[in-house]
Amino acid sequence: MTRVIAGTAGGRPLAVPDGRRTRPTGDRVKEALFSSLGDLTDAVVLDLFAGTGGLAIESLSRGAARAVLVEQDRRAVATVRANLEAADVADRARVVATTAERFAIDPSGGPFDVVFVDPPYAMDMADIADTLEVLVDGEALRPGARVVIERDKRRPEPPPRLLSHDRDRTYGETVLRYFTYIPASTRPAATPAADATDEPLRDEVSS
Repeated sequence: MTRVIAGTAGGRPLAVPDGRRTRPTGDRVKEALFSSLGDLTDAVVLDLFAGTGGLAIESLSRGAARAVLVEQDRRAVATVRANLEAADVADRARVVATTAERFAIDPSGGPFDVVFVDPPYAMDMADIADTLEVLVDGEALRPGARVVIERDKRRPEPPPRLLSHDRDRTYGETVLRYFTYIPASTRPAATPAADATDEPLRDEVSS
């Protein structure tokens, strides 16, 4: 069992499907994530691997205008719908029962201001990057959109293409990777010195 941390649905429990296919973001990590994101009032949110729906529901609880939740597992989809109703945010959410890859090819509900990407840790980062690239090419992300990818810190991986890597934050075995979508036409030209010294920030927090 997990819960909504804050907002209009703060404290409400969220159901988790039986089995190991769904790995909800822990409350401690979720609290840190939303503290980093700040004000979500009127944001349009995309949760690409919805699982329990916890990240999208947290966003809606904190003032997001609407959310699209993408999930392919049937049991998880049923749980997501039940959790949306329990949190009283179902009227501002749409659940799409498909894979993230298929949704990216024909996205709807955007453009998105915030994108959560919390895939199975076994999924290759190259596949995740490809999915995000398709979303960008399809103009599904608003300029300045924030993308957060949750991964296992034991798997060092290059950042996705077409996104600006802001920082990493590590909590136990989980790393949150923060990115911003900056259209190529508006990106400042990088200097050699900046490229040589640009290192991602990391906060190591023991579990």
